[in-house]
Amino acid sequence: MNSPLRIALAGLGTVGGGVVKLLDENRDLIARRAGRPIEIVAISARDRSRDRGVDLSRFEWVDDTSSLAERDDVDVVVELIGGSDGPAVALVRSAIASGKAVVTANKAMIAHHGLELAGAAERAGTALKYEAAVAGGIPIIKAIREGAAANRIDRVYGILNGTCNYILTEMEENGAAFADVLAEAQRLGYAEADPTFDIDGIDAAHKLAILASLAFGSEIDFASVLTSGIRAVAATDIAHAAELGFRVRLVGLAEVVGDRIHQRVHACLVPLTNPLAKVSGSLNAVVAEGNFVGRLFFEGRGAGEGPTASAVVADLIDIARGEAGPAFSMPSEHLEPIGAGEAGDRRGRYYLRLSVADETGVLAELTATLRDAGVSIDSLIQRGQAESGGVFIAIVSHETSESAVREAIEAMRASGSVLGEPMLMHILDF
Repeated sequence: MNSPLRIALAGLGTVGGGVVKLLDENRDLIARRAGRPIEIVAISARDRSRDRGVDLSRFEWVDDTSSLAERDDVDVVVELIGGSDGPAVALVRSAIASGKAVVTANKAMIAHHGLELAGAAERAGTALKYEAAVAGGIPIIKAIREGAAANRIDRVYGILNGTCNYILTEMEENGAAFADVLAEAQRLGYAEADPTFDIDGIDAAHKLAILASLAFGSEIDFASVLTSGIRAVAATDIAHAAELGFRVRLVGLAEVVGDRIHQRVHACLVPLTNPLAKVSGSLNAVVAEGNFVGRLFFEGRGAGEGPTASAVVADLIDIARGEAGPAFSMPSEHLEPIGAGEAGDRRGRYYLRLSVADETGVLAELTATLRDAGVSIDSLIQRGQAESGGVFIAIVSHETSESAVREAIEAMRASGSVLGEPMLMHILDF
């Protein structure tokens, strides 16, 4: 068997510990599939004393993480530190400059610096791999970059954050309020003490920007991802959705319309007939639509020790086999700077939830406002008492432009009949 692939592991949190365990438990199988052993030679993390549930004494501990990039006995640097900037990106830049391959699970770093790092890796003749950065154990990067490489992909979308999906599923099954479910998710460890990146959609937006670049052959454009999360989703929205034949899911969607890319992360009403509606708990799912292969659907665990470690080691196996190739399906110089589409141009059906005064004539006023904006109503539900003292009205529109719906909402805000902030969600109709 060939000489070992020697790796340095930076970051020994949940995923780092999982990588060590996986390389131990499946050592022989991995060596046969890789054509050579994969061995850790050096490790580094902030806290040397922390018990990680795995024997680390056999590896050389390095306090200065940045020095891993300079070691002559290292072929691959595995970056599991996290963060879009700081030590993580500095280590990766140094490793590539030293001609070392890099494997990372750092979605924020790839979303912000992926184009730069991919170009540097190509010039250095080394590999930049990041399967673990998107959807954990689901091999979606490899599927788009390799399995669907012959296809033009016009749309990629999915459930990209397990924390949000867990919260929405619990709200759906138990009728609980968002704040109560979030608190329980934090107690159980499904949500961080500061859940902002998850529940405000930022984590999913990082992943979506990466998927869009892979799918469309475009430069990563994280700044153009329109992002909102699930903070404003109320139990009444979950109930309305069920009554109308939908489930609420946080969906990341990127699609090419004309010569523009639309990227957004937002809560959507998903028809019960759509496979995403059946994705529950902390699972992730991704759909890619190719012009020859058709619709591809991937589902699995999107985070955690096992799934993410599995993706990291899969990248290591590729490197051990000598499978490098460009990070984003094609050489970085061929990625196109495709412009962002205007949100208002997006057409589809919409869900609008309002709290309104329980008075005669209010419904007629609302329908007239929608009519004047060019929005026609497909269905309407009036039920339940709102905290504001009014009643809830849920409206589903026929297909129209987003700009028309937002024009109607602005007019409603000026009305004394509308109490509180209207809630708008797209309907996923494909």
